[in-house]
Amino acid sequence: MRPLIELYNLYKIYNPGENEVRALDGVNLQIQHGEFVAIVGHSGSGKSTLMNMIGCLDVPTAGYYFLGGVNVGQLNDNELSQIRNEQIGFIFQSFNLIQSLNAFENVELPLIYRGYPARKRRQMVLKAIARVGLTDRMHHRPNELSGGQQQRVAVARALAGDPPMILADEPTGNLDSRSGKQVFSIIRQLHKEGNTIVLITHDSELATRAERQVHIKDGQIESITMGESQPVPQTVSSPSYSTDGGQIYV
Repeated sequence: MRPLIELYNLYKIYNPGENEVRALDGVNLQIQHGEFVAIVGHSGSGKSTLMNMIGCLDVPTAGYYFLGGVNVGQLNDNELSQIRNEQIGFIFQSFNLIQSLNAFENVELPLIYRGYPARKRRQMVLKAIARVGLTDRMHHRPNELSGGQQQRVAVARALAGDPPMILADEPTGNLDSRSGKQVFSIIRQLHKEGNTIVLITHDSELATRAERQVHIKDGQIESITMGESQPVPQTVSSPSYSTDGGQIYV
């Protein structure tokens, strides 16, 4: 089986020319189905740009990104939007909940966009909210919930549609330590249940709890570590490309 995520010689260059900034500078990376990978780096390292690429929120200047075997670079805006809605569950540091909707409605909204009928949506939302332990709070709006509860709603929203990948951007960054542990515990449980998790963080201690940590610096992958082990070399080599039919042949 092909990896879920394949990045080959990925570049993101701003202001091309004399003053260019290489936010990503030839990144090669593969992430398998069911992996829990943390992408780690300080501010300005390129980790947020890499997150935007993996999440189909931005497109590379050069290189290839395949998600589930699909060449993302060949998709138009509508197709990218569909990929984001159906293939990726987002968890953001700032929660990104709609304040006028209650928890149930926030979780339901992406499912409405995907066209699920009302009865099916209700089943999916109730299941997702139960998984994060908020059944008794599902009719509360965000301003009636604690920060930890709001992030748990965001987790429920991310997993409700059962996407192949959950992309978590500093999911505990705005939480106190107790709430952060609760949210991270839920994310780890989702991984145990078979979900692919990509965690973006500057917190090296948090990252060590992932299966694999990708350390990025100056737009390049500096090293990859496995759990608490020593760094291992990046194993993805620069391939020879053919993109006939949207496929890549190495």
